[in-house]
Amino acid sequence: MIRKLQIRFILLSMSALLFVLILLITGINIVNYRNVLSNADKILELLADNNGDFPLDQENAEFDLPEDMSPEVPYESRYFYVTLNNETVSAIQTEINHIASVDSLGAANYAVTAIRNNRPKGFVAAYRYMMRRRSDTTLIIFLDCGRKLLSFEYFLYASIVISLAGYFLVFLIIVFFSNRIIRPISEAYEKQKRFITDAGHEIKTPLTIITADADILEMEHGKSEWISDIKKQAGHLTALTNDLIYLARLEESKKTMMMVEFPVSDLVAETAASFQAIAQTQGKKFECAVSPALSLCGNEKAVAQLTSILLDNALKYSPEGGIVSVRLEKLNKSIRLSVSNTVKESVKKEDLNRLFERFYRPDASRNSGTGGYGIGLSVANAIVHSHNGKIQASAPDGKSLLITATFPMVQSMMQYITK
Repeated sequence: MIRKLQIRFILLSMSALLFVLILLITGINIVNYRNVLSNADKILELLADNNGDFPLDQENAEFDLPEDMSPEVPYESRYFYVTLNNETVSAIQTEINHIASVDSLGAANYAVTAIRNNRPKGFVAAYRYMMRRRSDTTLIIFLDCGRKLLSFEYFLYASIVISLAGYFLVFLIIVFFSNRIIRPISEAYEKQKRFITDAGHEIKTPLTIITADADILEMEHGKSEWISDIKKQAGHLTALTNDLIYLARLEESKKTMMMVEFPVSDLVAETAASFQAIAQTQGKKFECAVSPALSLCGNEKAVAQLTSILLDNALKYSPEGGIVSVRLEKLNKSIRLSVSNTVKESVKKEDLNRLFERFYRPDASRNSGTGGYGIGLSVANAIVHSHNGKIQASAPDGKSLLITATFPMVQSMMQYITK
């Protein structure tokens, strides 16, 4: 349990960190890309408004630029423009004096491509263009954004690589410190298990004395309602104490539990047979379908206990005239044990998710007089997980409860020792 808690803590922490990193990287690079487009479009707007040239102040012989634009922009910008005839879609004029990497034919081809894009602005290769349509002609201005786009790509790759490196570093730090973070929980959990085991043993002695004294009183004074009630409640408390001690021991002995191959088909069939007579006396229909010759590598006593718990639970919470069924079958590379029973009231979804919690019982079962304490399915859950299996509860039709335990068909002894 503590190991699973540690793994969940690491997964949750790393998932949260990954989500935040993705948001940050995406947000920063979107803002960076939009900034590249915004600056390019601002320059193209200025050129388009002045027929392909930067505005010049004739009196001062200087460029007349907006206040938020650097005076170096006209000297840094590499651009060209093409004027096309709207009817023939052919170049009337090309201006390539402000760029060295494009000739007149190339400029005309870029312009035709921009026209085919049918958008007022966009990209053709690494050139950002803006289109201004007039009555007979169309002016298309191209601005070289190659260096800015290359800088954007470098920043994108660098941010991803640095983030991944930082993510891996944080992963190592979290793994290293997770033991210290989980240690208080682990210690509290170990103390809880020791308390349950120690207290259980201490409680068993007075319970044994109470039961013995009740037997003596019954022999001396005869049977009475009060003595019978004392014996009944002492028996319930003894059963509950034994279950708690068994559950604590089971969780402590997962690593050392003896696992051997045994005929699970025979075991389930024999256990089911012992419950068939009980079902008949309670007026319930009992169905058993066990696939023959199935073997499982596990603890035979624990699997027998699991089967008994599931069948006992099904009989307790099924109404008179209800149906209880047990099925054992091979499913791909797994063995599946299923126990189902009809119920008086439909099972709520929130109850299904909590059935395997200790001392939890649905509200409908608390007043049913079944005598259960809500510990049996917790024991069943621990047994299944000690075999590296999975257990789940479902209500397929809303009128029945189905509990399914799935075990890996092929297990190795070393697998249990190392887990």
